[in-house]
Amino acid sequence: MGYQHLKFPEGSLFLVTGGAGFIGSNLCETILRMGYRVRVLDNLSTGKRENVELFASHPCYEFMLGDVTSPETCRRACADVDFVLHEAAWGSVPRSMEMPDFYCANNVSGTVNMLEAARRGGVKRFVYASSSSVYGDSTVLPKREGEEGCPLSPYALTKRQDEEWARTYTAIYGLETVGLRYFNVFGRRQDPNGSYAAVIPKFIKQLMAGETPTIYGDGRQSRDFTYVENVVEANLRACLAPREAAGEVYNIACGGREYLIDVYHALTEALGLDVEPVLVSARAGDIRDSYADITRARKMLGYDPDYGFAEGLREAIAWYRDHL
Repeated sequence: MGYQHLKFPEGSLFLVTGGAGFIGSNLCETILRMGYRVRVLDNLSTGKRENVELFASHPCYEFMLGDVTSPETCRRACADVDFVLHEAAWGSVPRSMEMPDFYCANNVSGTVNMLEAARRGGVKRFVYASSSSVYGDSTVLPKREGEEGCPLSPYALTKRQDEEWARTYTAIYGLETVGLRYFNVFGRRQDPNGSYAAVIPKFIKQLMAGETPTIYGDGRQSRDFTYVENVVEANLRACLAPREAAGEVYNIACGGREYLIDVYHALTEALGLDVEPVLVSARAGDIRDSYADITRARKMLGYDPDYGFAEGLREAIAWYRDHL
């Protein structure tokens, strides 16, 4: 793996907010395996205890039940922390259309609380999750940092605001922040349940259950699907990137483009099925095409994704076969 040789100071403590979630739990698992300490802050609203059960008894692991909307909780969580990996947020574009005020309180105010706690706690590096949704209505492909359009959803707006707050904390207070714009992450422990589930795990579960999946739109929308191991690597490299990388945001993806209908047929073929999807109207707020230029992440972070889409999909299918 691209991160196996990375070295941090002995005894380094990582705070992973949202650590019981999909990406957060993968980060925790890797950091503990590398021999460093992990503290998780999670309110279990979308994260799940079962995601962290496999290392709950690890001597270098600590769990804090709490919410990033509480400044005091954030301050306690940042005590003695070297690196913050801020994953806590409410996802889902369509859900954000229904509750914009809630998204602002959790995704924006929660991030500002964490930035302030990290600043006061003397954290070395604050790495946070942004999103490809910040490119909004821009039709330029591939997506490049600095060529954003107007946000198409409250979720996208919260992520754009998080980036501006982080830049401000670097410029004014000297807190070293690095933003990672995730492009359609998928992989083990991603929740396949509920009306807001991500498309790959949802399709896999439905197909394995003998159900007929639904595609919103004509299926020709494209995504830069990114296996979760690539995101783990990006987070760790962001912690160690040179000072010049701070205060900026970077696309984290494979640098490829997959059409949704092709992804669907790849899944049916891998599962040995012949089921055509139901096509319905596209959802408000969804971006039509998403394809990342990862040049800046390669140059400034040393990011070099190990997993292409096809390999990641095989890994994901194997995991869901064992766990569904």
